[in-house]
Amino acid sequence: MKRGIIFGSLAVMAVGFIFLWSGPFSGSGETVRFVVPLGDTDKNTVSYGARLLQDKGVIKSVWAFRIISSFYGLNGELQPGAYVFIRGWNNFMVAASLKSPEEVWVVIPEGVRKEEIADIVGKKLSWSEAERQQFVDYDSFKSDYFEGAYFPDTYLIPVKDTPTDVALRLKARFNNELTKYSSELTKQNIKWTTALKIASIVQREAAGKSDMPLIAGIIWNRLLQNMKLDIDATLQYARGDKGNGWWAPIRVEDKSLDSPYNTYLYAGLPPHPIDNPGIDALGAVLNPQKTNCLYYLHDNDGVTRCSPTYEGHLANIQKYLR
Repeated sequence: MKRGIIFGSLAVMAVGFIFLWSGPFSGSGETVRFVVPLGDTDKNTVSYGARLLQDKGVIKSVWAFRIISSFYGLNGELQPGAYVFIRGWNNFMVAASLKSPEEVWVVIPEGVRKEEIADIVGKKLSWSEAERQQFVDYDSFKSDYFEGAYFPDTYLIPVKDTPTDVALRLKARFNNELTKYSSELTKQNIKWTTALKIASIVQREAAGKSDMPLIAGIIWNRLLQNMKLDIDATLQYARGDKGNGWWAPIRVEDKSLDSPYNTYLYAGLPPHPIDNPGIDALGAVLNPQKTNCLYYLHDNDGVTRCSPTYEGHLANIQKYLR
């Protein structure tokens, strides 16, 4: 009987101790932001987060917080993203806020079109089809921003952002990056819209970062000689998604598609960029490799093989692709 009383008293004391150390600091009400990074398994655990929150003065006791957070199902990893707390919250409020981040990581790869970006962001932010379409349509009436001005990168985006908010965020980052090249564009007398069109083609056509300058050099050669570009990627953009993805291989019949983006039919650059290129592609356009090549292909190992003549190109096809 006495043993039960003792254990019961200890349990009450333990619970009381937990609640004592779960109360709020006499905090200032200051906002504290806590970011759980992507891909860092050492920094996405509840234990790591609790220690960090204690250091920041959000919670009093890691031990008490761990016990309380277990009631909220927070026993292992935290979802990557950004969480916001207020100094003065108790542990229950802090634990509840760790259930889901206020900002989520969104990775936008290089070389995708705005419909693909809408799908990526929309999935993260749980957009409706109408919201997705709102993002796609944003800036469509502005010729210079029709495509290509949503900078590919890794973003922390608030879950409450609207499609317009996201579009402005991505465009602001693009404008900031483009500013770094403004003096070089002026020096070479190249319009930024022209550079962006070529960069978008380089982004899709290059096998990787290392051969972007070569592809850029070949494209410049064709343009300066008033040749048709004969680029598959521009035709893929014109055709769109027919059920096999936006960038599915073209078919013979696709080459007859009457579109200003069909560079097999029309000379010069397409009306707008065909995707949202990265900074490496833009850099390659401004610093292309000097070459006399006009034709190129990628062999089965992804190596670019080029030739200054069509006859040489046909020989490369026989040598590397047959």
